[in-house]
Amino acid sequence: MSLRLATFNVENLMNRFDFSGFRNQLNQDRTLALFEIKSEAEYRALEQARAIAHSDDTRQLTALAIAATRADIICMQEVDNIEALKAFEYGYLFKMVGQGYRQKYTTSGNDSRGIDVALMMRDETAHGQPIEFVRMTSHAHLTYGELGLHTPELAALGQEPHERIFRRDCLEIDLKIGGKPLTLYLVHFKSMGGAPRNGMDGRQATMPIRFAEARAVRHIIEQRFGRDRATDKRWAICGDMNDYRQRVVIEGDGPTDYRFEVRDEAVSCLDALLHDGFCENVVERRPEMDRWTLYHTRGPQERHLCQLDYILLSRSLAEENAGAVPDIIRNGQPYRTPFPSGQEVSHFPRVGWDRPKASDHCPVAVTLDIV
Repeated sequence: MSLRLATFNVENLMNRFDFSGFRNQLNQDRTLALFEIKSEAEYRALEQARAIAHSDDTRQLTALAIAATRADIICMQEVDNIEALKAFEYGYLFKMVGQGYRQKYTTSGNDSRGIDVALMMRDETAHGQPIEFVRMTSHAHLTYGELGLHTPELAALGQEPHERIFRRDCLEIDLKIGGKPLTLYLVHFKSMGGAPRNGMDGRQATMPIRFAEARAVRHIIEQRFGRDRATDKRWAICGDMNDYRQRVVIEGDGPTDYRFEVRDEAVSCLDALLHDGFCENVVERRPEMDRWTLYHTRGPQERHLCQLDYILLSRSLAEENAGAVPDIIRNGQPYRTPFPSGQEVSHFPRVGWDRPKASDHCPVAVTLDIV
């Protein structure tokens, strides 16, 4: 029997308004930055109008991207709460494209904005095998000290041993697919944002936190299944890890003059999970130029495509599915995203130059045999 598994950062699927932009320009939408706003009350009214006008197109495209995965189970990042998830599934997926995901799970993590990891799944696979929820375990409470993961590099960032490891959560969900056990670990690691520190860019400066998160995920799995037996069990780690092992660097001045070059990274937090064959990044079964799930740009001097979104399979599950090559759904990308030659897609209706869009991230989906 087969299962279609996907992951997708849906970006700020919220059922509340974020007014923090009034005091923090970094959180302010660029539309409101055009206007002189004289009071917080005025800002709140304008922000509500802007968010409502923007959200409908965005969520239609998000729903189309999810529908295109054909997933039986989809792991999601940046979901506000279960009410937002239910409203989105009913109002967009079910009503708009007929994709009914009856089972939905999330819990509060550590994110300061309240955006959490979540899971939606059907009652059965496309082949009629029942999908059964067994239990859900949050690991949001774990601290660096508890797992012995505090390092001098973390101390230099102001991280204390008593502080929580995960910026959101590592949500462990046990399922049965046609009676066969499968465990999913839903993650969303620390972002690469933030000001440079000590001559390092944002990615390098925040790397110790992501390494701790990756080591903690591995620790949780090894504690659950046993260090010597973990790779033989059926599990997958799904989510946005905010890091990459390769980039496709973009140079040139326009669509007819773009040049794309693959560059390997010396260090990545993924190393903590992938070394010694603990698990496999199945997206690496695709050609190097065709593994990207996000376009990053800070202007012409800093542009690249990279993989931030992952489905990591345990060694056993990867070996059982040696021929499985994942799909990356890029139709919801805005037109500004440069595509290497041969990767062009038909964009979803109403996608804009920069927005609306399904997300800056692309869903990743893979079909697995559960034997």
